[in-house]
Amino acid sequence: MLEKLRQLVAQTSLQLSDSQLQQCIDYVQLLHKWNSAYNLTSVRDPAEMLVKHVMDSLVIAPYLEGQHFIDVGTGPGLPGVLLAIYYPDKQFTLLDSLGKRIRFLNQVKLQLGLSNIQPVQSRVEQHQPATPYDGVISRAFASTHDMLNWCRHLPAAKGHFYAMKGAAVQEEIAALPDFVKVSAVIPLQVPELDASRHLVVMTSA
Repeated sequence: MLEKLRQLVAQTSLQLSDSQLQQCIDYVQLLHKWNSAYNLTSVRDPAEMLVKHVMDSLVIAPYLEGQHFIDVGTGPGLPGVLLAIYYPDKQFTLLDSLGKRIRFLNQVKLQLGLSNIQPVQSRVEQHQPATPYDGVISRAFASTHDMLNWCRHLPAAKGHFYAMKGAAVQEEIAALPDFVKVSAVIPLQVPELDASRHLVVMTSA
């Protein structure tokens, strides 16, 4: 599996050390192990997780600006865990309302030695950070319109919203609330994924 991941990463501009690649594999193995009891993801095959979870999360790494991020509706830590592996010097709050997911993420933090992730159990609209975030990241979490309304209080004045989306981005962009503006829509190339992916980057208007 390690060699497979190495081949996938080689098809991108991403740079991961051997220890980072191993952390990604350890995460997939933990996710696979916990999945049977906790039902954390519909993807059952670890080889498929390498593409649909690991690579799909890592491809946004080059576009993040800042030091402190929140991954809202993180589920089993996607994309937050993978981004924390990629950027050991950046901090990631992983927010989810379900206790079983937070228990899993605490185990990931412990076993992978990821001191830069902070799993938090809360609904996003109730989460009050001590300091605003440089970036608010969402993947497969509600519509962009709802995400922005629920997360409006989270970014710093110059912070960004990063919404990971599939193909139908234009309709959602057309319906955005007026307190944000789109600064970029970036097409993403996920190796061996037969689906369209985009990153919509937004700032406060």
